[in-house]
Amino acid sequence: MSTAEKNTNTHSEKKTESFKISGNWTKQAEQLKEKFNQLTDSDLKFEPGKENELLQRVETRLNKKRDEVINIINKCEV
Repeated sequence: MSTAEKNTNTHSEKKTESFKISGNWTKQAEQLKEKFNQLTDSDLKFEPGKENELLQRVETRLNKKRDEVINIINKCEV
């Protein structure tokens, strides 16, 4: 593995670890469902410590990249 690949992997791992849900998730989830009709309650089900699973479900449903999903969620923070 090259140094560039190692740096990329380390950077990705940091982003993965750093994302945490903040604020009132119930209200944020409602806002997300209003903006994106394709999202369901099960897509937005949040369990503490399982933020990455939530992100993966939303990424798949919206067909967006992780960074885009994080930005969308952060804009809905209540």
